[in-house]
Amino acid sequence: MKTIITLSAALLTSTGVMGAATQPDTAKILDEVVIVEPTAKAPVPLLPLDVKIVTSDIIDKSTESNVLPVLQNRIPGMFVTERGLAGYGVSGGGAGSVSIRGVGGGNKVLFLIDGQPQWAGVFGHSLPDTYVTNDVQRVEVVSGPSSLLYGSGAMGGSVNLITRRATEEGFAGSARAMAGSYGTQKYGLKGGWHHKGLRAFAAASYERSDGNRRGMGYWLANQYASLSYNFSSHWEAGANVMLTETKADNPGSVYREAPLGMWAKQFRTTTSIFVKNRYDISSGGIQAYYNWGKHDIDDGLDGDNKPRTFLFHSKDYNMGVTLYQTVNPWQGNDLSAGVDFKHWGGKAYNTDKATKEKDPIIDRHVNEIAGYVMMQQALFRDIVSLNAGVRLEHSSQFGNEWVPQAGFILRPYSSGRMKFSYGKGFRSPNIRELYMYPPHNPELQPEKMNNLEVELRQWLLDGRLNAGLALYYINGDNLIQTMRVDDRMKNVNTGKFINKGFELDVTYTINNEWEVTANYAYLHTDKRIVGAPKNKLFAEVSYTPGNWEFSIDTMGIWGLNTEQSKEDYCLLNARCAYTIAWQAPLTLFVKGENLTAAKYQINYGFPMPKATVMAGVEWKF
Repeated sequence: MKTIITLSAALLTSTGVMGAATQPDTAKILDEVVIVEPTAKAPVPLLPLDVKIVTSDIIDKSTESNVLPVLQNRIPGMFVTERGLAGYGVSGGGAGSVSIRGVGGGNKVLFLIDGQPQWAGVFGHSLPDTYVTNDVQRVEVVSGPSSLLYGSGAMGGSVNLITRRATEEGFAGSARAMAGSYGTQKYGLKGGWHHKGLRAFAAASYERSDGNRRGMGYWLANQYASLSYNFSSHWEAGANVMLTETKADNPGSVYREAPLGMWAKQFRTTTSIFVKNRYDISSGGIQAYYNWGKHDIDDGLDGDNKPRTFLFHSKDYNMGVTLYQTVNPWQGNDLSAGVDFKHWGGKAYNTDKATKEKDPIIDRHVNEIAGYVMMQQALFRDIVSLNAGVRLEHSSQFGNEWVPQAGFILRPYSSGRMKFSYGKGFRSPNIRELYMYPPHNPELQPEKMNNLEVELRQWLLDGRLNAGLALYYINGDNLIQTMRVDDRMKNVNTGKFINKGFELDVTYTINNEWEVTANYAYLHTDKRIVGAPKNKLFAEVSYTPGNWEFSIDTMGIWGLNTEQSKEDYCLLNARCAYTIAWQAPLTLFVKGENLTAAKYQINYGFPMPKATVMAGVEWKF
């Protein structure tokens, strides 16, 4: 079996893959030896962009039930909007909007599960409540356009959630339970079985909370299962399925005269089947996926504070097939090519609460087909690596879109690196913007941006100190905005934007017990952007003597624009855990968040909770 890339103690650069020299990257983002096999398309580290991998060690130690808070801490330029303890929600008052380097909002950062694009086909938004840590083995984050591999939606970056698989021979698993402030309870159970070529894995989780405000209750149930079989050392086939159901209540803004009384219920299904091949000079495969969702929403009170007479419903789908292959025609060269087909859409309608009569709103779909090719060449004994690629995507809605990408990496010595990259990103308009509600405009064209980036990275003290600096310049065009045209509001392509800034990250492993990690991001924009702070700082100190684990971290945010205000805040969090070293280890843990009870809000009108405490137990068997 061909190993695609070995990463240890840090992330490999975008060109050190299959024939190029390896080097560590952002320490403790990837802090364990991981064999990264192709999940879909070309291996993500081939991209000449800023790529970081957050491993299961980081995810599990966080004891978070959703992966977004973990990523926000570990990825310097990423920010996630929140509304409290009661999940992220959808529709009015929903949160979970992700921006990378100020590019986000309307699904400009693409989320994927094992390479499958995830979004609600009718509205085009991501599905933040479904990204549960119980199912996730690691996360690959690209800060910068990923449209070469993934097409529309990856304009500002991509977040690929790689699901868990059975790795140990025989059976292994874990169970976790925790409870804390505001009636919050969280439970998780997962286990895998591996015997020869057969791997099976299953996971289930449940969580609920009363929320930090009255009328803000929330619950979520998630189940995941996968099965795969290696027919030989070269061929593998498998399938997986994920089910998520959640319901969240929304009292609306605290500035309302009366509680909104809104609720939203989601049911989501993600399924896929795949066949992969791995040879010494070639690897790839084919994957087919089908994602389906059903949303039921009561929008609560109307503008006159009277109960609405109808419920909103939507059913959406997102299905496709991707074929990909990477070959090594000669030493130091990687040539990746692939074909994608996507069919997505759905329908929405209202039903009268009294008569149950349906009132159709929309029933539409969009087809997209694309081909891409990308090549990497290592030169001068891997001192220089060149990367270039292009994608042609055809949409039934807007026609053709060319996506170029290029970059290089210079390694003048073994402990340092300089990387330069150029990439184009785009986002095609979603069905809501094209066809739904009065502002719709079926003539909309894709949003576009060009990204230039330079990264410098240095390893010192035998690799125990890892520091990086990234500078970027983003030039965006064709933004979709709602403006008044001919005496009516209309979605139109208008406006340019320029985002520029820099990011710093450093990790220092002092010894086997002490470690310090920190990152900082500065963002300058020529437009006012909601949900993208000007300054973001995260720092953590961890101490692990024997069976104990202690950590304390802080998150500082300055210059965050909400819908109608500007926020500055600083949070202090801490965690303590003790593992009883039985044959099946038992870990007791407690954590506190916002320990200084800072007052702040991220979604305007939704104050975040003050100090919260959670305690729990995890048993590994």
